[in-house]
Amino acid sequence: MKPIRYSIIPKHPAAHLFEVTLTVADPDPDGQQFMLPVWIPGSYLVREFARNIVTLRATNQAGRKVAVVKLNKNTWRAAAVDGPLTLTYEVYAWDLSVRAAHLDESLGFFNGTSVFLAVAGREQLPCEVEIRRPEGNAYRGWRVATALREARGTRRYAFGLYVAQDYDELIDHPVTVGEFELARFDAHRVPHDVVIAGRVPALDMPRLCADLKRICEAQIALFEPRTKRAPMDRYVFMTLAVGDGYGGLEHRASTALICKRDDLPVKGKPQTTDGYRSYLGLCSHEYFHTWNVKRIKPAAFAPYDLTRENYTPLLWLFEGFTSYYENLMLVRAGLISQDEYLAQLGKTIGSVLRGAGRLRQTVAESSFDAWVKYYRQDENAGNAIVSYYTKGLLIALAFDLSIRAQTRHRKSLDDVMRLLWQRYGRDFYAGRPTGVEAADIPALFAEASGADLSRLFRDAVNGTRDLPLDALLAPFGVELAAADTNGNPSLGARLRTGNDCTLASVSDGGAAQKAGLSAGDVLVAIDGLRVPGSGPDALLARYRPGDVVQVHAFRRDELRTVRLKLDAPEVANYTLTARTSPAPAKRARDAWLHAGR
Repeated sequence: MKPIRYSIIPKHPAAHLFEVTLTVADPDPDGQQFMLPVWIPGSYLVREFARNIVTLRATNQAGRKVAVVKLNKNTWRAAAVDGPLTLTYEVYAWDLSVRAAHLDESLGFFNGTSVFLAVAGREQLPCEVEIRRPEGNAYRGWRVATALREARGTRRYAFGLYVAQDYDELIDHPVTVGEFELARFDAHRVPHDVVIAGRVPALDMPRLCADLKRICEAQIALFEPRTKRAPMDRYVFMTLAVGDGYGGLEHRASTALICKRDDLPVKGKPQTTDGYRSYLGLCSHEYFHTWNVKRIKPAAFAPYDLTRENYTPLLWLFEGFTSYYENLMLVRAGLISQDEYLAQLGKTIGSVLRGAGRLRQTVAESSFDAWVKYYRQDENAGNAIVSYYTKGLLIALAFDLSIRAQTRHRKSLDDVMRLLWQRYGRDFYAGRPTGVEAADIPALFAEASGADLSRLFRDAVNGTRDLPLDALLAPFGVELAAADTNGNPSLGARLRTGNDCTLASVSDGGAAQKAGLSAGDVLVAIDGLRVPGSGPDALLARYRPGDVVQVHAFRRDELRTVRLKLDAPEVANYTLTARTSPAPAKRARDAWLHAGR
């Protein structure tokens, strides 16, 4: 059977419209159906991309109109025809994120899940897509950035014909069209492109490439310590720099990123800012996904069902463990110090321990309910859910330290990741894809490490007990301590400041909840003094924990007066301090943080 043929052009950049044509050489004789995904792998929320299809029509080989019926929210069926069938449709693209599609006069970006209809029953066929330049002299400087393979006759970065072996590969390669900065480096013999779209004055591209190279080589060596063989022939870091933004989405041979332009390195300024450190961590996270979730997959994702939610209890492993290695690879690559790494780890510990939801929901449950809870958080989220990212990161830390302590550093979490790679990921796209079953994970961890990890699985993965991090860190010469950076008594609530000071959420059992205040209430006064929009810190500094104050607050348009007993100061952060003695603990810490260097 002939390939499925697509064409996409930024037809009306000012109106944010892509025009897509899709041609099926031999459509289903009973009437061909077409489907657009409702979600994009890596972002676990039904996003209803079909809502952005503005117009759709079908024609036969002679150019005559063919009737099309919409069967449900994302599925269409064209009437039976002899010979080729062509769909032409417009997609509204005004989502400045890494998940969908965006188009204006300065830039175009799209994920295939937002723009390419799947041909029902033909998803395994090869696909060809012609990426066309928008019309007009204003776009003569535009180029194409993607990890899709160029067809014969198409130059890299040029408009032209690109190919994929099937629909799954087609939609797993985002595309940027426009003007952008471009550089390249090799990591263990594999070319890596760095694409920066958006205005970034004095961008220090050589430094960025050098730093990314160290991250990539460290990760390749982790999974393939002997051969240093990467799982792709070419990789593309695709970044959109904006005034304010942050995010990333992994793909099999590329990543789409968005960051503040101020986070990127500047020529002549060698210092590493917090923003640049955060950006490198984002790149490290998404690159690690090249192995962990793009090739090592939960069974529920092998293959994806793009018409509905795909439930798995394993996102703590695929997202949480990736989050653990995100900054660990930065310190191993020499891009951040041990102290900087431990400071970031302390912030994560604080974010987890401040949430009461950790005592109510396991990370396995959080993973399974990502579609309806984690990606749809409301004002009660902190009381009801736990993040499989951050709690999953701490669980990975606990596994790593436990394995190292039990085996005297002969084994570590690295060995677990390598066994997952060898058994499930290395040949994922070469043979019959197999995903990881949740029931198989404990035995696989035991096989890879030789350690007894049953308690961690019981208490941390399938339970809600807090991790014994202080005890786990002690043999590595690291002390964990609570740090109060505020000192004021607490209202037991998160605040949203601005023109008014509003309770964004209230903590279960906290002062605000006990007094009868709720999320959405606007604080007006404490003991007769106005609460400014910037918050009540200056007022609360007058009091001690246990003091009772009178609070005036508006709920909707009704003024409420309550008496509130102030809580103790909230632990704002946790500090991890590395000790230089005793020497065995320092050697253990160095072995953990500098593994492979």
